[in-house]
Amino acid sequence: MPSQRSISEAEKLAAEKLGDIPLRREQMAAVANIHRAASAVRQHLENSVLRGSDLTWTAFVVLWVVWVWGESETRHVAEEAGISKGTLTGVSRTLESRGLLRRAGHPTDGRLVLLALTEEGEDFMRRVFPAFNEEEAFVTARLSDAECRGLADGLRRVVLQIEEEGEDRRRSLLNGECPSPRRSGRRPKG
Repeated sequence: MPSQRSISEAEKLAAEKLGDIPLRREQMAAVANIHRAASAVRQHLENSVLRGSDLTWTAFVVLWVVWVWGESETRHVAEEAGISKGTLTGVSRTLESRGLLRRAGHPTDGRLVLLALTEEGEDFMRRVFPAFNEEEAFVTARLSDAECRGLADGLRRVVLQIEEEGEDRRRSLLNGECPSPRRSGRRPKG
């Protein structure tokens, strides 16, 4: 198994592999580095500040979403956290068993479930988030405040492009068809 390569080595190998294929290289580098940065930050935070709390990145994001938005329907929490409703079910049950999250039926629609932080969950977020933020400062330490603002703005524009134009682009690429549902890598039912 090859050892982990540095970002510089990975970029050099990709350039050699792609050779003279006509590509939009700056855009490729931007998207590749969004992925690399997200993965590196996630691993660092899980292995530092979240390790002491025995939380995964996904569990922390769910707590964050509910902390910021307040009591919310599961479908909204899943969407905001960027996870499937099935994944949210498992994560929310774990957080509920740890006393950090409360699951309750919707008062007017029995099909819906609401999530809210417990008092212990609120205390937990007030206690852990400052340490989490210290690690956010650590991972961005090579950037000035202005560069952090610029990076945040650039990434926000990437998200807005997808939110505002992505559906039309997907339909165009699929000749007007809606994308078929993803099956999480499972084989189609036959």
